[in-house]
Amino acid sequence: MSAKGSRNQFYLSRLEEHLKQQRYSSGPTERYTAVARRFLSYLKKRNIAVEAARPSHACLYLRNELRHYRKRHGRAPESMSDWRSSHIPGIHMLLRLVHGQWPPIPIPSTRREIFHRDICEEYAKWMGDIRGLALATISECCAEARRFLIWLGKRGSQRTLCNATVADVDNYVMHRAKSHRRTTSTSIATRLRSFLRFLFTTGGITRDLSTAVVGPTLYAFESIPSSLRSDDVKAVLETTLKDHSPKGLRDYAILALLSNYGLRAGEIAFLRLDDVDWRNEVLRIHHSKTGAHSELPLLPAVGNALLDYLQRARPKTDVREVFIRVRAPYRPFKDGGSLYELIRRRLTAAGVHPPGKRGPHIFRHARAVSLLRAAVPVKEIGDVLGHRSSASTAVYLKLATEDLRAIALEIPAEVRL
Repeated sequence: MSAKGSRNQFYLSRLEEHLKQQRYSSGPTERYTAVARRFLSYLKKRNIAVEAARPSHACLYLRNELRHYRKRHGRAPESMSDWRSSHIPGIHMLLRLVHGQWPPIPIPSTRREIFHRDICEEYAKWMGDIRGLALATISECCAEARRFLIWLGKRGSQRTLCNATVADVDNYVMHRAKSHRRTTSTSIATRLRSFLRFLFTTGGITRDLSTAVVGPTLYAFESIPSSLRSDDVKAVLETTLKDHSPKGLRDYAILALLSNYGLRAGEIAFLRLDDVDWRNEVLRIHHSKTGAHSELPLLPAVGNALLDYLQRARPKTDVREVFIRVRAPYRPFKDGGSLYELIRRRLTAAGVHPPGKRGPHIFRHARAVSLLRAAVPVKEIGDVLGHRSSASTAVYLKLATEDLRAIALEIPAEVRL
């Protein structure tokens, strides 16, 4: 066996072992291994080492396989998405084992791309060390900075960036605002303002252009956050409780956390086994937005839901996050955004169709309202929700509309006329 052939066999063995460790069933294991074997054979015939494989090679292989399929069957696959789903996972899994990450991180190839990478790394360090921002915020700001530099084109090089003008800033903001709502455009302006302030502070530009960034005006408390009525929350919990499948037990535990504590989606996604102190009946929460930590009493309803999930439904895995995907590979949720589709499905199953957004945050809003109506002080509500400022909690006062109607003043007749 050639050296290349022995390497390929080594990687196939690693893939099989990986699939076994992740507890894939026999069907997907055989299918993924077979596809990976054909892909390695394709590379070998073209004298391409798998260590040197690029995304373009995987695309060419899929085109080649699709051509053979049409030749054998005289037609295209009935479902292209199903056909691709039967081929792509095995290839990508193999390449992740070989390269460590797939698709690979693009390597800057020009001076301008290298400059963009270096300045964004310096910007990220500045935000973390000087401003103490959360990792999620740093990531969003760096992404906006990278988009701005790319949009500048040739003017975004190390030699010409210092010549950026107010017109450049205005044109970029207008370009980004075309396909976004006012709230998103405001966030874009805020992130751009931060990057321009960094450039001026570090000498990247000679004029402080951050003052020239103009975004839409958003007035305090101008919108009403989406929320659920208490009857809706009850309906969703009762409907999910009837689902005794592993997914149902997991989703019910997540909904119990949302409805009882009003946690953020990220705080649930990153909740670890060590955060549940069963002996002292305490739940430790790492607040994803502020970086703070708090301890909450482990309520019986939540504790029972978690225990039911851990004992009866959670897959056997070495990861320490509490909530795991129900299908192999058994990994934790990537982030809080992974819970949105889960919540939407449970709302639909319960026949609950709230206006506006339908993600995990509506349970957070609903919990805030229930605490307000129970006469809990705003400061204590903020502590439960993990707010640093009472101003953040004050937003939820708008949701208690029935309570506000009870204290509304009568409009004088002469005014009504």
